[in-house]
Amino acid sequence: MSAELERGRVSKREFVQRFARRGNLPLAVAQQAYDSMIEELLDLVGKGNRVTLTGFGKFYPQEHKGHRVRFGEGDGDGEIGDYTVLKFSATRAVNRSVQASDG
Repeated sequence: MSAELERGRVSKREFVQRFARRGNLPLAVAQQAYDSMIEELLDLVGKGNRVTLTGFGKFYPQEHKGHRVRFGEGDGDGEIGDYTVLKFSATRAVNRSVQASDG
């Protein structure tokens, strides 16, 4: 594994290829599993649910109040309405694992 990959960005395609290899899965099966998992996660969280993956962490919606914004010169002011974002909170064990493999 190159140092560039260790610290660089990993695309969806590369990620799916890597977990297919790790799980000894056909690439098409890994891609279908990835797509289904992401769709289900977004559907559940989009409906206001928290999704807890025991031993990994939780995904949840976080509400944000709208606010006024100032755009670039000449564009004037604008308003952004209330919005929701997807948040993730890893377990302590996962955070320790990331720290251990970072050093």
